[in-house]
Amino acid sequence: MLKVGQKAPGFELPDSEMEMVNLSHFRGKQKVVLFFYPRDSMPQCTQEAINFSDRENEFLHHGAVVMGVSQDDILCHADFCEAHGLNARLLSDVEGEVCRRYDVLHEKELGGHLRTCVDRVTYVIDRDGMVRHAVPVYNSRDHVVEVLNLVKELK
Repeated sequence: MLKVGQKAPGFELPDSEMEMVNLSHFRGKQKVVLFFYPRDSMPQCTQEAINFSDRENEFLHHGAVVMGVSQDDILCHADFCEAHGLNARLLSDVEGEVCRRYDVLHEKELGGHLRTCVDRVTYVIDRDGMVRHAVPVYNSRDHVVEVLNLVKELK
């Protein structure tokens, strides 16, 4: 995980609507909630995406835009959004470049094989582009509320 107080690494990734999203676009304007997750349609990931999507207006009210990042491609994200009525912006990092920069991509042994996995971590980035909070997901149900409360505390 990145350290609190560290500058958030820049990136440009496509979203589910094939628009490019550049982190620098939000600097000086909005806080950014960037949640990383392993895969679309995994039960915990689905619930997290739904919870962020359901509270999108509350985040916007407190000056924050919410974006999710996984290694799924944009077509998979588009299908996922449509299937679950999501309005949260999902970004595609197929090569894992941004996941590596945010230190959420790790090798894990699963079923006797080494696999690359994305950790479920949410970063709260302030308007100056600094990581203000790094929140690993331990409890999917309470995670979004916890992150929203952290966003509310930021000036």
